[in-house]
Amino acid sequence: MQVSLRWLKDYVDIETDAESLAEKLTMAGLEVESIERREPSLQGVVVGQIMAIRPHPRADKLSLCDVTDGQNAYAVVCGAPNIRRGDVVPLAKTGAILPGGTTIEEAVIRGERSAGMLCSEVELGIGSDASGVMILSRPGGVEHGAGHKFTQAEAHEKTLILGDELKNALDISDVIFTIGITPNRPDCLSVIGIAREIAALTGKKLKMPEIALQENEDDVERLTSVQIEDPDLCPRYTARIIKDITIKPSPLWMRLRLEGAGMRSINNIVDVTNFVMLEMGQPLHAFDYDSLAERRIVVRRSREGEAFTTLDGKERLLKRDILLICDGGKPVAIGGIMGGINSEVNDRTATVLLESAYFDPASIRLSAKWLGMTTDAAFRFERGIDSEGVIRAQNRAASLMAELAGGVVCHGIIDQYPRLLKRVANIPLRVKRVGQIAGADIETAEMPRILESLEMVVRPDNQTRDAYLVTPPSFRVDIEREIDLIEEIIRIRGYDSIPTTLPPIATAPAKSDTRKTLEDRIRGILTGSGYSEVISYSFVSPQWKEYLGIAEDDERSQGVRIKNPLAEDQAVMRTTMLPGLLEAMKRNNNLSSFDLKFFEVGRVFFQRGKDELPCERNHIGCLLTGMQDDESWHSKRMADYYDLKGCAERIFTDLRINGDIEFRSGAREPFLHPGKSSVIMAGERYAGYLGELHHDVAEALDFKNTAFVLEIDLDVLATAFSGRICYREISRFPSITRDVALLVEKRIETDKLLGLVREAGEELLEKVCIFDVYEGKGIPEGLRGIGLRFTYRSPEKTLTDDEITGVHGRIVEKVITATGSKIRG
Repeated sequence: MQVSLRWLKDYVDIETDAESLAEKLTMAGLEVESIERREPSLQGVVVGQIMAIRPHPRADKLSLCDVTDGQNAYAVVCGAPNIRRGDVVPLAKTGAILPGGTTIEEAVIRGERSAGMLCSEVELGIGSDASGVMILSRPGGVEHGAGHKFTQAEAHEKTLILGDELKNALDISDVIFTIGITPNRPDCLSVIGIAREIAALTGKKLKMPEIALQENEDDVERLTSVQIEDPDLCPRYTARIIKDITIKPSPLWMRLRLEGAGMRSINNIVDVTNFVMLEMGQPLHAFDYDSLAERRIVVRRSREGEAFTTLDGKERLLKRDILLICDGGKPVAIGGIMGGINSEVNDRTATVLLESAYFDPASIRLSAKWLGMTTDAAFRFERGIDSEGVIRAQNRAASLMAELAGGVVCHGIIDQYPRLLKRVANIPLRVKRVGQIAGADIETAEMPRILESLEMVVRPDNQTRDAYLVTPPSFRVDIEREIDLIEEIIRIRGYDSIPTTLPPIATAPAKSDTRKTLEDRIRGILTGSGYSEVISYSFVSPQWKEYLGIAEDDERSQGVRIKNPLAEDQAVMRTTMLPGLLEAMKRNNNLSSFDLKFFEVGRVFFQRGKDELPCERNHIGCLLTGMQDDESWHSKRMADYYDLKGCAERIFTDLRINGDIEFRSGAREPFLHPGKSSVIMAGERYAGYLGELHHDVAEALDFKNTAFVLEIDLDVLATAFSGRICYREISRFPSITRDVALLVEKRIETDKLLGLVREAGEELLEKVCIFDVYEGKGIPEGLRGIGLRFTYRSPEKTLTDDEITGVHGRIVEKVITATGSKIRG
């Protein structure tokens, strides 16, 4: 928001320089982003007065003027038709330099000497009127050197003295602050709002503009009416009628203030609505009264497909439920956003209906976004304006219209307020709590003084010792709780006045978090195994479901859709960790990096039902591709399925849950190679999958390397993981090994053999492993040879062959019986 220092001084005395003021505002939470000094180059241009005018003897359209600066008289040739004897005008004397670098020199024009120039607003660079000489005043006769009043609104009257430099006389030098207003401070989207902050920060008094409103005998309720059909979207709507106005340019003081705020001057009526909006933060709209059907206002919602042409000349097809301001037969404005071309104020307008209203912020925000219309009015309405300031702004604008347009304000005001807006009142404020939050000793008497400087009502709380009850003003829509009041006290007192203190530290031990412990342990295992952690977006493209071939009845196809995605390829929440890992692989491949070991710990999301909240689960995903070891003459091996399976087994072993984990084939994932994949079971619960990426998926993603992927549900692992580490004494006695070679049907998984051995529950069995798998010559069709190595040990003594033989025989017999295997000869 742009704010003029000259305008701010109308409401608060400012004695500090611009830089210091900017520092104060920034430290109070209103960041001053830039400071711009505006000072037109008007060297040698002074206040002059025309003492005499006579026709040019050789040119019908030129005049000879005698102009004085209070001390000397100058002969000036002028062609403007609007000058009169006695006018106070800008006089550019010989040697004056105008904006753009033009230097005024003495000249002879059609035989007559001209020692200067009478200037228009455009030539001075301070306005847009080029129709004639800028008339500063038309006093009807002023003696040399005498002062007189510059005719304008009472609050901006300026005494002009002949001979004064024009830029000083008109006070047109200015400083423009660009202030970043946060969304929670709509009260500062006005000059008075910023002035109020300055008054509180500097201890000055805020000077509100006086509203001198004179009404005639015409009753407004006989001239118009207002009907609100939807009070939820428009809780309050007020209207006034101003008659007998004359449309003309606004006076210089108003144009300078509007331009300082970055707004273009249009005419005196429209400028008044913009001026009051910038001054008080209340958007207004003026309708051409005579163009309103039935001379009345109806506030309603739009109908689907309803057409309306706004002031910018664009026809807009509206959806349902956009707030419309209508007359007796047609829409005349989109409520809170922009008026219509069918009721705009024009050069023929003689009577205006002035609107000042409060609209629901959420409704304006949604409508403005859908229409793609960012207007100054919508910007304020969608953040929340002062519901109690509607009448004050209405009266201020009506009085200015009467003064600047010669209008007459009709008696009374229509104020439709069907849904009274609730205000926050009597917020408890504890003195002790202020000190605790601030970390500083703030005097008790200082607290109400600061709050009252912000126009809050403060009274002692008779029920609680050392406490106050505070009612914020209606324009502070952001004040709702005690902490908000504390923030205001600290902010105005000054953050730099708060000493640096250490916060109190709780000494209670932190609670154990099984999931976090589990994740940290797994991160350590994987990084120690040479894997790098990646972090990807939780938002993925809906196309990943097709890439991976996930069926519609699979819960992973039920992704949570995002209502306002940043991009179409980030429109759903991921249901598997694969998209992020495969995207990381693709980016690395594009940079000629093919030997990759990635993992990611994160969450996946599922939409269980239409009316249910999404479900979140904690997962870990791994990806392995390329060379397993550094490429050299003695080691050139590509990574394979067993490398990643070994990594998974290392995780389960380190977590002490390897006995509960089983790798099973048969349950095929659509995105994995059917012969090189398995599912991971924790008991009878599905815990994840492991395998080679299917070549169809690799081809669709244009991968050149074979990739192996692993995904584990950490929430399932957490049920088996205790986090405790148990120690036992290492046996001092030697072990004994026994080998068995079995002929087993190929359909029987080796993991089942090992499971049967463990289920035997023999205490002397320390370990069992597969040391050989053989298929080929000497092995019947449909069978394969598997060699099992058993290790036996006792913690108490050295075992004998006889002791081992019985135990070993029972285990082997159990395996043979359960699987139908045979001892291989």
